[in-house]
This record gives sequence, structure tokens and C-alpha cells, in this order.
Amino acid sequence: MALLYTSDPTRGHIWRAIFAADAPDVAFVDPSQSYDPAAIRYLAAWAPSAELLASLPNLEILFSIGAGIDQFDMSALPPHIRVVRMIEPGIAAGMIEYATMAVLALHRNLIDYREAQKEARWTPIKLKPANERRVGVMGLGNLGQAVLQGLKPFGFPLSGWSRSGAAIEGVTCHAGEAALPTFLCQCDILICLLPLTPETRGILCRDSLSQLPKGAGLINVGRGPHLVEHDLLSLLDERHLSGAVLDVTDPEPLPADHPFWAHPRIMITPHVASMTRSDSAARALIANIRRFSAGQPMDGEVARDRGY
Repeated sequence: MALLYTSDPTRGHIWRAIFAADAPDVAFVDPSQSYDPAAIRYLAAWAPSAELLASLPNLEILFSIGAGIDQFDMSALPPHIRVVRMIEPGIAAGMIEYATMAVLALHRNLIDYREAQKEARWTPIKLKPANERRVGVMGLGNLGQAVLQGLKPFGFPLSGWSRSGAAIEGVTCHAGEAALPTFLCQCDILICLLPLTPETRGILCRDSLSQLPKGAGLINVGRGPHLVEHDLLSLLDERHLSGAVLDVTDPEPLPADHPFWAHPRIMITPHVASMTRSDSAARALIANIRRFSAGQPMDGEVARDRGY
């Protein structure tokens, strides 16, 4: 019998019930239970400690309980351990909701109206049709593609960029470093959904953001270190960018004296764009363990040399 252990006790009672009903051949244990460390083959965790990993000599797979894996110290993981990020419907649904909200907030000038309300100023802004507002997504993985599908009904012209390339019906796709300027100059609203890797750290900087059309808006739902903070602040103050919606920052939580809090052109949320749902996540884990046992590819397995 294979054992899956989670270091996240908040999911324990839900996951235990689902595993008992749907996967009786996969024993589920959590921190409240006693277990034999040598029997643990699978670990589901957010940021497992080095001590925990060292105590599991027969660990085969490390499952992230979130969509990202940058919280793991990949250099400390033995090369034989496979790493799998979470792909489950709840994460995608939440990201579609948040990205849609953020795009519409920028499209319908809510930052301007928020400032007008503070000043008791009644100042209508001429409405720009959705079919004239170009929206681009950086990162065309599971979440990026889900967001683009969710935005299609509004009629925005849609484009996407990734390092490796993709083909999405109804979306103009760009691939590779050489294509990035062409992509950026056509984005009135830019959404970052890239994985955090050494290559993408700091990718939202003055050089890239200044290539957006004047008056463009930024939405960062990737990771805080994608963004060079002082470059964003400068471009907002220079009015090259009209606004930013940030769900991720560096660090998190954002310090109380950070300039982002008080900036009139920035909207901040505390990394809540998308959250793993316990029920659908447990079933996604079960399905991946079944694939692994059958010698099939797992959904969300990370190529460790690429970092995503």
C-alpha cells in the first residue's frame, strides 16, 4: 500500500474522507497521525522543511498543494524525486474570476472613479468598447489558457506570450524572447501569469513595461519577484502606465510602509486570486497517483531543468 502524507493539517479531515472513499488502496496520513517514515512514497506540501524531506527516505513524488513550485528549494531535492504542481479545477476557476475582475476594473476605469469618489468629484469618462481594448497574457500554461478562455466572451482582442510557444484558437500567440517586444506593444492590459524562474525574475521592469502602449494597465497574478517595484512606480508617476492590480508582492505580506499601499494608481489584494479547493485537489492527487502507478505522465509534472 502506498502512503501519501501531507504537512498541511487544514486539509486533513477532508482529504482523509475523500481518500478513504475514492482511493482505499492509497493510505492517507496527516500530521495528527502516527506513520512509518519509510513507508511514505508521496508528499503533498506547500513548503516542506529540509528536516521533513530528510526523514522520508523512500519519497518518490513531491506534490505541491498550489499552482506554483517556486516555494520549493529544488537544489535541495534529491534528483530522483519527481515534482508535480497542482492542477485542479478550483484553482483555474478562481483565477478566471480574479483576472476577469481585474481586467474589467482597468477597462472600466475603476481606479479613476475610486479617486474621484474620494474627492466627491462626478467625472464621467468616455467608454472605450471592449473590442478596442487589447488584453495580453504572459504565460500560456494551464492558468494562462484558462484566463484567456474566460475573457473571450467580452470581445477583447486577445494575445499571449510564452517562452516555449502555444497555439490557442482565437488568440494571437507569440513565443520566445525575440517576439516579446511585438507582443508587449499590442497590450493595453497586460496580465502576468508566468512561472517564477531565474529567466522570468524581474521580467516586469522598465525595459519591458515601457514597451506597452501609453496608458496601459498591468495585472500581476504570477509572483511578486516578477516585478521590479521601483520601475512600476516610476512608470505610473510618469503616466506611461495608467494603473496596476497586484495580487502578489515581494515580500508577502507587504510591509505597512511600502509605497504600493498609498499609491493612487495601484490596487492590491493579499495573494487571494486563486486558492486550492480541498475536495477537487484531493481528487486531482488521486488521479495523478493512478497515472504514476500505471506508468503514465502526471498532470503538472515539472521539468526540473526548466523550473516549471
